[in-house]
Amino acid sequence: MPHSLVLNLLPQSPIPPQYLTGRHLHALFLTLVSSVNSTLGDRLHDSTADKAFTLSPLQISNTNSPLLKGGKGGVKLQYSHQQPIPAGTPCWWRISLLDDTLFGKLTQLWLNLNPNRPWHLGPADLYITSIQGTPQSIQPWANASTYAQLYEEASERNSSINLSFSTPTAFRQGQYDSTLPTRESVFNSLLSRWNKYSGIEFSHIAIESIFPSFVNIHTEILADSRSKFIGIIGEVNYKILGQIEPIQIKQINALADFALYAGIGRKTTMGMGMTRRLYSL
Repeated sequence: MPHSLVLNLLPQSPIPPQYLTGRHLHALFLTLVSSVNSTLGDRLHDSTADKAFTLSPLQISNTNSPLLKGGKGGVKLQYSHQQPIPAGTPCWWRISLLDDTLFGKLTQLWLNLNPNRPWHLGPADLYITSIQGTPQSIQPWANASTYAQLYEEASERNSSINLSFSTPTAFRQGQYDSTLPTRESVFNSLLSRWNKYSGIEFSHIAIESIFPSFVNIHTEILADSRSKFIGIIGEVNYKILGQIEPIQIKQINALADFALYAGIGRKTTMGMGMTRRLYSL
């Protein structure tokens, strides 16, 4: 069962920008895990381990934004910070978990959350003030659903899929990265994660029937002291065309809805590839 959890945070001291990278947030997540299950924390730390989670960059809360009020447009999340986040600034951080085993092992973390216990991000202390795990009118990134629900509720007729790439997204092709969101790159990424965790395997989806019909994207460069990552931000509308069976349309729609939890492409455990489906109002 995938979960998309939004942790609301309050820093007690300024967070320097060099500690707001995906690498440091990844380390914070492992610290949270290790606090309730050190063995699991060690396993997730292993670069070869199965990482059934994704993380977002740290976001400064802005509930007045029309984009967080269910607006039609997608949300371009802040994925890099040039200035410190001041003390006392409400923030949020999304963690998605793709299997029940991982969620279950972290149950004690969610149930016994101590709002007075500080967590450390670089030199800053953070308090987790609350966790959202169900849809909110001002927070589109919080949700939960069983894989069976995702599949059962997927449309057999909807031939239009609008995906919003909210943090830089790129795809591995051989030894190199590609930023082009082709149907193969996008839907094979989703298919691989769906088949790995859902227990409802799709042996084949009708990728040859998916065509990009509207593209509004640009590339962004994310650089830190260790590396440089180039990915796309924006929206792509894909149309399902041709004479294909309703079950094939249903499978493609299920994968598109799954994007909220799974992310797309590379470095999703470092805040990249955050994607969600947009529905017309």
